[in-house]
Amino acid sequence: MIFGQDRGELRRMYRDAWRKRSDKLPLSPLEAQIVAVIEWHPEYHADVTSDDLDRDYAPDGGRTNPFLHMGLHLGIREQVATNRPPGIAAIHTALLARHSDAHAAEHEMIEALAETLWEAQSSNAPPDEQKYLRRLQALAAQAV
Repeated sequence: MIFGQDRGELRRMYRDAWRKRSDKLPLSPLEAQIVAVIEWHPEYHADVTSDDLDRDYAPDGGRTNPFLHMGLHLGIREQVATNRPPGIAAIHTALLARHSDAHAAEHEMIEALAETLWEAQSSNAPPDEQKYLRRLQALAAQAV
């Protein structure tokens, strides 16, 4: 696991990476990935730099949890880099070809990942990797 279990620790990691980028300090490879995702989301810059990193983002609040969203981007990148589940790197390549935009391709993949994680949480079970892969394969088939 890249991050600890503590939500505050995770959010401070985002804030600290963004601060280091703003101060033009060297970044670790993980911090560089975090900064790249934050750069894609200017609508979240205020959340990352907020003094209130403990804020709740309830689903009924009408706002996406920026830290969850950016974490899903990082999760997709890790999955593609390790090709886990097997075949996800090829699916990513197919989506990149369709979109010509890595951000848009990742957002499509995030929808499948978020749905899979929600189902797992709802049923108190591990994520169904095969179902997730089928969702991603369906996205790739649309890309052809």
